[in-house]
Amino acid sequence: MKFSRIRSAALAVGLTATTLTACAQQADFDEVGRQMAIMLQNSHFARLPFNDMGPRFLEDFIRDLDSGKVYFTQADIDRFNREYGENLSEMIMKQDSMRAAQDIYDTFKKRVEARVAEAKKMLASEEFDFTKSESLQRSRKDAAWPKDEAEAMSIWRQQIKEAVLSENLRRDMIAKLAEKQGKPNPLKNDKDPKEKLALRYERFHHSVVKDVDGEDVAAMFLSAVARSFDPHTDYMSTREMDRFRDGMKNELVGIGALLQGEEDGATKIMGIVVGGPADKQGILKLNDRVVAVDPDGDGPKEMVDIMFMKIDKVVDLIRGQQGTPVQLKAEPAGGAPGETNLISIVRDKVALKDEQASAEIIEMKGKDGENSRLGIITLPSFYADFDEGKVRCSVDVERLLERLKDEGIDGLLLDLRNNGGGALEEVRRMTGFFTRRGPVVQVRNTFGEIQVKESEKEPIYDGPMIVLTDKSSASASEILAGALQDNHRAVVVGESSTFGKGTVQQPMDIGRMLPFFKARNKAGTLKVTIQKFYRPSGSSTQKMGVIPDVVLPSLTDALEVGEAFLDHPLEHDMIRKAPDFVPLKEEQLFLPRIKELSEERVKASKDFAYISEDISKAKARIRDNKVSLNMADRKKELDEIDQQQQQRNVERKARFAEVQKKDKEQLAFYKLTLDDVEKGGDLRAFDPSAENEQYMRRAKDETAELDDTPQWPSALDPHKREGVMILNDLVDITRNARMAGLLDR
Repeated sequence: MKFSRIRSAALAVGLTATTLTACAQQADFDEVGRQMAIMLQNSHFARLPFNDMGPRFLEDFIRDLDSGKVYFTQADIDRFNREYGENLSEMIMKQDSMRAAQDIYDTFKKRVEARVAEAKKMLASEEFDFTKSESLQRSRKDAAWPKDEAEAMSIWRQQIKEAVLSENLRRDMIAKLAEKQGKPNPLKNDKDPKEKLALRYERFHHSVVKDVDGEDVAAMFLSAVARSFDPHTDYMSTREMDRFRDGMKNELVGIGALLQGEEDGATKIMGIVVGGPADKQGILKLNDRVVAVDPDGDGPKEMVDIMFMKIDKVVDLIRGQQGTPVQLKAEPAGGAPGETNLISIVRDKVALKDEQASAEIIEMKGKDGENSRLGIITLPSFYADFDEGKVRCSVDVERLLERLKDEGIDGLLLDLRNNGGGALEEVRRMTGFFTRRGPVVQVRNTFGEIQVKESEKEPIYDGPMIVLTDKSSASASEILAGALQDNHRAVVVGESSTFGKGTVQQPMDIGRMLPFFKARNKAGTLKVTIQKFYRPSGSSTQKMGVIPDVVLPSLTDALEVGEAFLDHPLEHDMIRKAPDFVPLKEEQLFLPRIKELSEERVKASKDFAYISEDISKAKARIRDNKVSLNMADRKKELDEIDQQQQQRNVERKARFAEVQKKDKEQLAFYKLTLDDVEKGGDLRAFDPSAENEQYMRRAKDETAELDDTPQWPSALDPHKREGVMILNDLVDITRNARMAGLLDR
């Protein structure tokens, strides 16, 4: 018995040591690919035939690398199809796929090296003739692959020529604007256009050739395989998963600086978070240029040269564990040539306050002397901390909503524009703030089993409500907007539809699925579509999105934006209405009258007329799909655009001044942040057209400041202003109907 215990203990020690060794080594990505394939076949909603999908895997990987069809040739494509196309599914299952991935990437790298070498040669020696009547395609998405290297180089030379022409025209335009406004030309001391473009190509070359290791190639290939099932199934490397978690938490551990890659290879400090580690330390300044990073501070690691390195990899070097130092080698802004500083900063948590929920109140004078207090909640995403649960957007919105209710708001606008979604549980909980208990969303798995998720608490706010959406409102945003629309609880206002993402993804750790003795370090995560969600009415938001009750013109109507334009989207479908779903009376939204009043304003709006005009022109440009290489033609085109813009600006400046004057007479604005709620006290009045508090100090962009397009009056863009007006209409109509005894809720 004693011997047995000793032997078992020794065996346990041996297993632990072996396991630790396996964990320390990097995972075999051939094995990772095989396990991911098994997980896709077992877990993906659509149950696609994996063995038949090799050609699609190949096509998607190639397109990810060369979407513009300027690097690979038809001969390359033919070889890839011949050697891998029909075999790729089998190669993945036989743990032999990385050979194909590396071969394809090596070919891509070779082609990029050839193209960049040609670009440098042309930029160094060639004088470009911009008097010829030449053009090239704006988009080569539907073009044929170049038949050989000679044709590929011919297309590439045209693109170099267009890049030189565009850079020269850009500089001419900026010089004219600066002269017209009596300001110094911000590009006066800039590098020669050709030299600047050569550096841009060098950065691209570095990002493809020198900045990519085997892990990166594996991640690109496995991501293409995963996304062949649908646009939202994806492989995420360990680095990508860490960034995803930070984004969901709305916080990160770093130094609190916004970085931008410069064309000469350095990384420029474009922003510093107020109160963040870099701000508190005080040495790093805006416009400083970082050229090297020691991720270990004073530890055993050495400075890493980051010249021409991808920004995400620079970020990975700078981020780390809370309380640890990182050292930057930086060229100070305005310093002498060659001057550098070594700056050590201790990493700490940085809250992304710009991405938090926030609120405001607009107090609007009524025609009858009765004022309306309109609350606005802006929610950038459905964020949540999956690890510790300390950060939850539903908790933040609840706090803001309770305060708005205490302030006696008469109506609420929930702004979900540019909200790409997030945590499903957060939207389920949040819907209950506005509706009585009942179905919020239905979730169906691949076996057809349907689960109804309901709100759990009594509503906090039951007054007039508007939901403002656009084409970027996706996933959780669509669940919330769809549930409120189905319940006849709110009027949805916005662009022609929301994004149309009606699927649910679950992250799965691939390392946990690897054989016990296999190395699992950096195996990555499969984010796989396991369910589709449906509105309480039974309609999926997939591909179709949520169609607003009041549709406003938008430039996105001319662009390919939305789920339907992505590769391999799942289809829209319907299921039965959720059991026990009893919506409110639609008549109590007064939609016919609301639409009538909005249509009158939109028809009379000069800004919406401009938008409609831009939509028509954008559609024409996309259909034409050509860009001229003739200097005179391009100047004429740009002059026409500039003339139109100047005419609009003259008209807008006069009109906006009148609108701003009326706003000051009729509107009062109050700001409400989560910090304000925490501190308590009175509301803070603010001028939305003035410079207000910022969570990040940003570097001055002298080129952008030459744009003399006037700012929207009171910072209300046409869509937000119309949303506010619709909300005010709804408040007035509801108030009158209640006084007349026409409402029963």
